[in-house]
Amino acid sequence: MEEKKEEVEKTTNNDEKQKLEREENNKNQNLENVMKDTAKQELEEMTDRYKRLMAEFDNFKKRSAKERESLYDSLTSDIVTSILPVLDNLEKAVSTKTEDQNYKQGVEMVYKQFMDTLASLGVEEIKTVGETFNPEYHEAVSSVQDENLGEKEIKEEFRKGYKIREKVIRHSMVVVAN
Repeated sequence: MEEKKEEVEKTTNNDEKQKLEREENNKNQNLENVMKDTAKQELEEMTDRYKRLMAEFDNFKKRSAKERESLYDSLTSDIVTSILPVLDNLEKAVSTKTEDQNYKQGVEMVYKQFMDTLASLGVEEIKTVGETFNPEYHEAVSSVQDENLGEKEIKEEFRKGYKIREKVIRHSMVVVAN
């Protein structure tokens, strides 16, 4: 009987040990799951922060490139605006009649070089004669009635206008028909 008692106690002890081990395993497994969930959540948060930071940096690069380009265009337009009167006088010199063909050819070469330099900076002439009047590009100095021209068609140009990309440096002074 004592043997049975000892056996029952051993079995009970074994059952209790197994139960304790299972509880211990469950606690460990729960702890592992909690740790995994926490690590997973931290990883997701870090990934989200990383993506946001990369997007913010990309936006910064784009914004600073746009600002740099705008500053360059602004500086170029300021410089070109200050030398446009020289260009106007050079155009008058080209159109002036002279008997010295070498002199005329030299002035034309200087004018062409000047225009090529402006073109390399992105400066373009604003088209006028035959175009429709556009107040963003043209400044009307007078209006005439002409049956041969359409409504708001530019008949004559008094002063050339220039632009860099779409930014007007100087408006064209024009005569508008009808």
